[in-house]
Amino acid sequence: MKEELFGNTEGLKASQSKRLLATYRRRVHQSELCSAELARHLTEVSREVGRQIGALINRRGEIDYVVVGDAHQLTLPDIGRERAGQSRLRGLRLVHTHLKDEPLTRDDLTDLVLLRLDAVAAIVAREDGLPGRVYVGTLVPYDAKKPGADLSKQESFDSIHEAIDGSFESQVSALEQEMARATPTRAVGSEGRAILAGIFTGGDYAVAEASMTELKELCRTAGVEVVDVVMQGRPKMDPRTVVGKGKLQDILVRSMALAADLLIFDRDLSPSQARHIGDVTALRILDRTQLILDIFARRAQSADGKLQVELAQQKYRLPRLVGAGEALSRLAGGIGGRGPGETKLEMDRRRARDRITWLEERIDRLSIDREVRRRARQRSEVPQMSIVGYTNAGKSTLLNALTNSDTLVEDKLFATLDPTSRRLRFPKQREVVLTDTVGFIRDLPKDLVNAFRATLEELGDADLLLHVVDASDPACEQRIESVERILTTLPLEKTPRLFVFNKMDRNPAAAKSLAHQRNGVAISSLTREGFDELLERAEQILWREGKVQAPGDLEDGPEFLGVRPA
Repeated sequence: MKEELFGNTEGLKASQSKRLLATYRRRVHQSELCSAELARHLTEVSREVGRQIGALINRRGEIDYVVVGDAHQLTLPDIGRERAGQSRLRGLRLVHTHLKDEPLTRDDLTDLVLLRLDAVAAIVAREDGLPGRVYVGTLVPYDAKKPGADLSKQESFDSIHEAIDGSFESQVSALEQEMARATPTRAVGSEGRAILAGIFTGGDYAVAEASMTELKELCRTAGVEVVDVVMQGRPKMDPRTVVGKGKLQDILVRSMALAADLLIFDRDLSPSQARHIGDVTALRILDRTQLILDIFARRAQSADGKLQVELAQQKYRLPRLVGAGEALSRLAGGIGGRGPGETKLEMDRRRARDRITWLEERIDRLSIDREVRRRARQRSEVPQMSIVGYTNAGKSTLLNALTNSDTLVEDKLFATLDPTSRRLRFPKQREVVLTDTVGFIRDLPKDLVNAFRATLEELGDADLLLHVVDASDPACEQRIESVERILTTLPLEKTPRLFVFNKMDRNPAAAKSLAHQRNGVAISSLTREGFDELLERAEQILWREGKVQAPGDLEDGPEFLGVRPA
């Protein structure tokens, strides 16, 4: 490695820089934290330049980095943030100076944990340039029985000679063995161990808590193991890191203890926020939209669904393709526009835009095919009912119970992505086509709604929408509003809706009360309780209120005849 100085080197004299570069020629015995000669060299130079001086020493006793700070702190260079295993340390120890007799700072301890250093030592540089008191920090194995315990410990010694006892190498080896024993392991089949982070502003904690509960369910659906949840109240969101620099450091320290490899935010991150957070950690950073897109990508089975999910993913990723800035050469005409060609960034963006265009054309053709099939159904004069509602409200279970079918049913979010249609026979020998659709969710990404327009167009031809609601959910009113908000973006204002409050078996009183308030029906898809009333109400809306025309209705009188739109 080239010998150079890192950090705050501006203003150093040539002689001072030369003395600092000479630090690289010093060696420390493997069994020692730091030699007395190196300690005296660092404190003498530190007093001379009036700045903190540090050295990163590897396990062979060689100096890998010499770092210059200011009078109060030291900023370490980028030594690579990848981890060599949860139970292994970095193999580097930091020895640096303090100009005042003070213990290790928060930044010192944060570097110790995040970089998994073997140790951090601060040597007080006395006014005469000699080493004074020594403060040493080392990691502590994570104790699952004490989740709030510190992850590091700090000791102090009156002199550098007391700090050197010749056991440093064996202490590090013993620490790694203990960390290997105590490190949490990933559950079988888990896609990762995640810390969830959310903020609430204006004191609206209840809404944030409900949203975080939903994010946990999304993680469960995606196969992600949630190991910790962090909620923070702030006057306003931090524009760079969402939660603020200090809280982000706390989260990252926590991630090391819990062996987490994912950090998931309960909101959408802007490209710059994702970049700033990613710059300070090796954790994979996800936001709410990315998690939903991943679930959709897993769940999509049909060619239509896969195309629509890919379109949403491409639109999400396009603005997040970043490069080195405006200095990149690009293919363009005129003065200042000439260069060797496209950069890798420009090629990636062009390919993404081309792919988006191709996907949109394919989905448009799908819309035409669907329109042909819808017109065929219209000519058959069979009424159509569509089941809509919040995800995991029991829509697919209702479809199976009403039609004796066996479509996929899981207690997970977005179990159904592709629309499923079945014929349903009413008691009076009338038939309808019943369609199960994709579930909605709070703050459903706009690109996802647009991508699934080909599927959602099916709702436009429905003669009746069954809005299924989980009556046992304490937040069902907010979920009703979320679904209605999405439906208002579609041309469905004239389509009649019937609220179906499902899961009455869990909370009968709540289901019946909600049904009474919204003129709906309370049912249980598991026990089939309330199905007679549901079919009666649906039949009344479809035939008795003139929504569709059916053979055999003429004897009911002309006032019940309806005209089906062409």
